[in-house]
Amino acid sequence: MLIKKNIDVIGVPMDYGANRRGVDMGPSAIRYSGLEARLSALGLSYHDLGNIPVPLPETRHAVQNPVDFLNEIVTVNQSLFETVSASFSAGSLPLVLGGDHSMAAGSALAAQAYYKNIGVIWIDAHADFHTRATTISGNPHGMPLAAITGQEKDGLAAFYQDTAGFVSPKHTVIVGARDLEDGEIESLKRSDVTVCSMTDIDLNGMRETMQKALQIAGSGTAGVHVSFDLDVVSPKEAPGVGTPVKGGLTYREAHLAMEMIAQSGLMRSLDLVELNPITDLGNVTGELAVSLILSAFGKNIL
Repeated sequence: MLIKKNIDVIGVPMDYGANRRGVDMGPSAIRYSGLEARLSALGLSYHDLGNIPVPLPETRHAVQNPVDFLNEIVTVNQSLFETVSASFSAGSLPLVLGGDHSMAAGSALAAQAYYKNIGVIWIDAHADFHTRATTISGNPHGMPLAAITGQEKDGLAAFYQDTAGFVSPKHTVIVGARDLEDGEIESLKRSDVTVCSMTDIDLNGMRETMQKALQIAGSGTAGVHVSFDLDVVSPKEAPGVGTPVKGGLTYREAHLAMEMIAQSGLMRSLDLVELNPITDLGNVTGELAVSLILSAFGKNIL
């Protein structure tokens, strides 16, 4: 297991991606839950780079639909791209705290630009594989995986100068999917993205599922960008998320996924997104977020 000792923490308090508000407070809630002390206790060097500037939605133009915030989201993603790229250049591992999942276009494409051939493990109840042509809700947080795999170059990825290409769908794996819509299902069927749904996890177990995900995302690549949406976990254990969906991962399944990622030594960057403190109960989801991050960085039971 090889984990870089220098961790750069980057907050993205963005709440443009959906109709429900609150995930902009996610980065603060995760930090408040003892992130610095607990990562430092693992022997890691913790550097908090602060938050990417994100204007409040109320200060922007009036919109009819969240997708009307596309220009603002692209601007935030460009800033995140530059910050994550600088972190890589400094020899650090970026830990990006969301905020809604539309910010992952900036972090994942920074990993692709730096490493040239990055794999992606997208741990999420949703596929996030919509484009503006297929979306029903108009919510941009349902579009970032399509963006980073080059499905819509003038959408969330409009900031990206694709000299390194987009993320290869052949090295992209969704884990924990259980709430997909018709348009993105058809797009996924035409792509080379691997989908490991909750049915697959029920049938085969998390260990086999993650072995498969790591094999696909990690073989022949320079490593893996991990993007973890807290709504992949059952709402019983993670009530404070942007878009809760019944029937998700258990506490231990989520931790096993992160533990196996740590053991693989493949992780080059990590997103942890969609924590909504407004709907949380006693900060249980904030505490879960920190414990999952610790598992991803090598904390074991023994």
